Amino acid sequence: MSPVALEVDGLTHRYGVRPVLDDVSFEVAAGEVVAIVGPSGAGKTTLFRAVTQLVRADAGRVVLGGRELSALAGGELRQARRDIGLIFQQFNLVRRLSALDNVVAGRLAELPTWRVLVRRPGPTVRAEALECLSRVGLADHAGSRADRLSGGQQQRVAIARALAQRTRVVLADEPVSSLDPESSASVLAALASVARAEGIAVLCNLHQVDLISGFADRVIGLRDGRVVVDVETAAFTDDHRALVYRPAPVGALR
Repeated sequence: MSPVALEVDGLTHRYGVRPVLDDVSFEVAAGEVVAIVGPSGAGKTTLFRAVTQLVRADAGRVVLGGRELSALAGGELRQARRDIGLIFQQFNLVRRLSALDNVVAGRLAELPTWRVLVRRPGPTVRAEALECLSRVGLADHAGSRADRLSGGQQQRVAIARALAQRTRVVLADEPVSSLDPESSASVLAALASVARAEGIAVLCNLHQVDLISGFADRVIGLRDGRVVVDVETAAFTDDHRALVYRPAPVGALR
C-alpha cells in the first residue's frame, strides 16, 4: 500500500457566518489521482487555497509528507510549499519563452541566484527538464515558444514543469476547462501517467464529470463545503452524482 502523501483533517473555514469548508477530511496516497467535483460555491477553490495555506482555515490540519503545513510560517512554509506543484486553467506559462525554459522555471527556487539572473540553469537542470518534457510527449517541441503551442500542448508543458519541481503533490485547478474534449483527454492521461509513474499524489478540481472515468482513481464530491461522496471511480454512480449536484440530506454516501 502506498504511503499517504497528503492528509486533510477536519478543515473548517467560514467567510463571516457562512461555512465554506465544513469538517473536510480525506487522504491522498502517493501515486493516487483524486478528482474533486461539486457545483459552483461548493468550496473546491477554498479547499485548494487552504491546502497551500493561502487561506488559513479556522480549524483543522493539512499534513504534507509528514509535515503539518498549518503549523508552519515564513521560510519553513515557503520551503514546504515547494513540494506542491500547481497546474491552472490558464497554463501560467511565460509565452515568449520556449517550452524547455518554462519547464526549467520549475527548478528556479533551488538554483543559485546568479544562475537565475543570467538564465543559465546548467546542463544537468536542462537535461532533467528535457526528460520531463519527454515524459509528457513534448521532447520534439522543447525549443518551441510557448505561445506557438496548442492549448493541450501548453498544459502538458505545465505538467512537465510540476514534474521538474520534484513535487510530492500536484493540485490541478480546472486544468482542462478551456480545452476541447480530445485535448482534455490527452492532458488528463498525461497527468495520470506521470503521477502513477513518479508516485505523485494528484488532487484535480474538475467540472467535467464525464472525464473522470479512465483518469481518476477516486472521486470526492463537495457540496456546501462538506464531503458528501468519497468513492473509487469505478463505484461512482448516478446516485452519487445526484447527491453532489442536487439538494440532498446531509451525510456522506460511501
